Amino acid sequence: MTATQDAQLVPLSTADKLRQDAETAAEVRALSNHPDVIALRVEKVRGFVDTLVWVGIFLGLAFTMVNVQTFAAAGAAMWSLPWLAAWLLDPMVSLVLVAVLRAEQITARYQVETGKWPHRTKWFAFLATYVMNTWHSWTELHVAGVVLHSVPPVLVFLAAETAPVLRDRLTEAVTRAAAPAFTGQPHEAVQDATPEPVQEPAPEPVKRTPRKPKAAAKPARKLRADYLAEVRAAWAPGIEITPAWVRTVCPDISRGTSKNVADDLRAEVTATAEPAPFPSAAHSREEAA
Repeated sequence: MTATQDAQLVPLSTADKLRQDAETAAEVRALSNHPDVIALRVEKVRGFVDTLVWVGIFLGLAFTMVNVQTFAAAGAAMWSLPWLAAWLLDPMVSLVLVAVLRAEQITARYQVETGKWPHRTKWFAFLATYVMNTWHSWTELHVAGVVLHSVPPVLVFLAAETAPVLRDRLTEAVTRAAAPAFTGQPHEAVQDATPEPVQEPAPEPVKRTPRKPKAAAKPARKLRADYLAEVRAAWAPGIEITPAWVRTVCPDISRGTSKNVADDLRAEVTATAEPAPFPSAAHSREEAA
């Protein structure tokens, strides 16, 4: 039979078909907004992004190896000891840079602040690689050579700075997906659709068992103004307003938001710190008289 039929072999009406489609669509939508499903999708994107970033970084570092070796060899004879030792310079810098980036891959995933030294190490590795890679082109003022040999180290540096930010944003996406404002409590709705049988104890003859109170709703996500109010209350004269200090006051704040909150508080403090007006000369003479 070509017509769709139910268990009693009765053709379904158009309304029944639409009702079944609506129920299926509602179930798919609820599962699509489930925090675990969204987290799985984000993890797939995170793995894809990490793979592309690492491939680009390794290709860029491999491209700069020859010019760095030429710079370090300084005209030494081929296969001589200085010529062979020059090949160790670029891997030495690259391995340290890769170690820092690998550590930031984990800290950015869990939104942990790494401090200043990892950033300083990346800057030093980038500047050292850039200078050694473009030195020969700068000495000869070869514009095309400068551009050609500037692209790989600059791209490696940008990838090293961008990758932790992307991982932090992906983690923030998972956090927002788990908020009630986004999901509309889909997880509880899915669980209520297929409840498990629960055996309740028999009520006492005199006292009735009170109903189980509903679970408290999850706290809403803080806004930028909420963080600003917290740091404004915690700030006192003499405290340096930095993103790191903001994160110590608000541990759950992200890097980007902490920088914006620090800028806002710094602007408020600067606007309110006006010098007291000095008395005019005429007013001073009147008081002296």
